[in-house]
Amino acid sequence: MQRESSARETDVVVIGAGQAGLSSAYFLRRAGLRPDEDFVVLDHSARPGGAWQYRWPSLTLGATHRIHDLPGLPLEHRDEHRRSSEVVSEYFAGYERAFDLRVRRPVDVRTVRDGPDGRLLVETSAGTWAARALINATGTWDRPFWPYYPGQESFRGRQLHTADYRSRDEFAGLHIVVVGGGASAVQLLLELSEVATTTWVTRRPPRFDDGPFDESRGRAAVARVEERVRRGLPPGSVVSATGYPATPEVKAALARGVLDRLPMFQRITPDGVVWADGRQQDADVILWCTGFRPAIDHLAPLRLREPGGGIRVEGTRVVVDPRVQLVGYGPSASTIGANRAGRMAVREIRRLLEPARLSA
Repeated sequence: MQRESSARETDVVVIGAGQAGLSSAYFLRRAGLRPDEDFVVLDHSARPGGAWQYRWPSLTLGATHRIHDLPGLPLEHRDEHRRSSEVVSEYFAGYERAFDLRVRRPVDVRTVRDGPDGRLLVETSAGTWAARALINATGTWDRPFWPYYPGQESFRGRQLHTADYRSRDEFAGLHIVVVGGGASAVQLLLELSEVATTTWVTRRPPRFDDGPFDESRGRAAVARVEERVRRGLPPGSVVSATGYPATPEVKAALARGVLDRLPMFQRITPDGVVWADGRQQDADVILWCTGFRPAIDHLAPLRLREPGGGIRVEGTRVVVDPRVQLVGYGPSASTIGANRAGRMAVREIRRLLEPARLSA
């Protein structure tokens, strides 16, 4: 570990270069801070693209929830048939070049702790930075959530998470139990049902909405999650608050029975799953589309968590430590809120840093 005296000083460290991190870096530049001098952007991935670069290859741009434009540079030439991972990676790479954001990668952030003179020490695989403020934009992709059910370890088939999924072809002819009620579960059910037999289970009945997912509905969904983080509770997901759009593909799947949902099973057997009423379903695969948790373990030394299990946030500012801004957390953990969060985080940082360091 580097000694504190050898840490490089900067005003702001941005951790993560997905949509929330790039948005934050853009607004830092707009505020007059200089990349590599007044702020640095660190990203653990080897190339641009954020979490999008890891999405399964068959996820096309047209099959995703809307990818919102980053501030200052719209995503043009949206080919709905191209892989979303390719489109977004190219878009993010072009964005970094257009605004000279100088993202350092691959850099793994190991821990953030209190340092001398009120600074935060950001200890990484590329050295240590002593920052006066931190924008944490690490998202959730690196922390897939696997719930536990009795007998899970006895299952003789294959278990995988959304984060591990690559192609429907490897599941042809099999029976798959898909667990989870979010967007990924619906997207993968539509895809897998073309080559395999599926059973869908969720904790709560899914909601399919015919109306357009417009800006006002997006804001209302963000507000519900925002209220949770304001109270110091785990954030939950924005998608769970929005429902799933009843696209023509979804309506066709509903008519075919692909999206006939069952309640959660009670336990797992070597050959499948069993419900409380004794019903059994043999299965070759259990696919856990059970979401992700915030990737914030590196912030543990700062003791930011509240008794309710979450981090209490006002806007993007951590209430117990105003040096820390969380973007891509709670209400900004989707493309709906990421840009707004970047602007808000920089506004908070302008208040924290002395005015002489920033231009108007």
